Amino acid sequence: MSLFIASLNSGSNGNCYYIGNEREAVLVDAGISCRETEKRMAKLGLAMGNVKAIFVSHEHGDHIGGLPMLAKKYKLPVYISAATLRSSGMILLKDLVRDITTAPVSIGALRVTAFEKLHDAADPYSFIIEGNAVKIGVLTDMGKVCKQTIHYFRQCHAVFLESNYDEEMLEKGGYPQRLQQRIRGGKGHLSNFEALDLFVGHRAPYLSHLLLSHLSEHNNSPEVALDVFSVFADELTIAVASRYQESPVYHIQQNENLSANKNLVPFHTVQYELF
Repeated sequence: MSLFIASLNSGSNGNCYYIGNEREAVLVDAGISCRETEKRMAKLGLAMGNVKAIFVSHEHGDHIGGLPMLAKKYKLPVYISAATLRSSGMILLKDLVRDITTAPVSIGALRVTAFEKLHDAADPYSFIIEGNAVKIGVLTDMGKVCKQTIHYFRQCHAVFLESNYDEEMLEKGGYPQRLQQRIRGGKGHLSNFEALDLFVGHRAPYLSHLLLSHLSEHNNSPEVALDVFSVFADELTIAVASRYQESPVYHIQQNENLSANKNLVPFHTVQYELF
């Protein structure tokens, strides 16, 4: 009972995440070129023929840059909200467009659930992909952790979790105050410690893989992010989803017996906005 996951790229230069079983898969976002998507999947031994749909989180260019070509070439249904499509300015073949819904969508033996998130986009969503009794979360581009995020995070066997910036690096870096405020203002991105608070306070005892995602090029580093999380790793695999290359393919199995401590408390207190 398992799913296979990989990050094809993660960062402001492009985002694309693969989740699938032995026969079918979905992509969440398509922010790298069609050619680069094909190249990276081939390197990982993942077949484009298994990809049955693309789910779009929001309209920012690093999430949709390769979408029109990829969808057209492989005739892939694109699950996207009407507001996201309007705001994107993309032209997609009408027969490929599927309006996104918060009700679970079946893609073969996979089930994809979309839920709203806090981000500075027209109509942004996070996703849970379920199959073979395993649940994978794609929880990136969030300005704040909300009730729905906690609810779904608690169910995950593996998760792509945003850990965008280090607070001190952002404060002391070269970004103007207006951009700093956009990043940390509640509809931008999560800091390392905000992501850590969610992880430590709400992870399932069977969570086995945490892929730190969408790291800032200038206000974070893999070393800094991993240092924050490593002390709480226990038996988990914690890795950074790179902005430069594809990750390994991770084999996520149903495992209810990991010894992660159910009684861990949040590293520090964050106020959660409720939908």
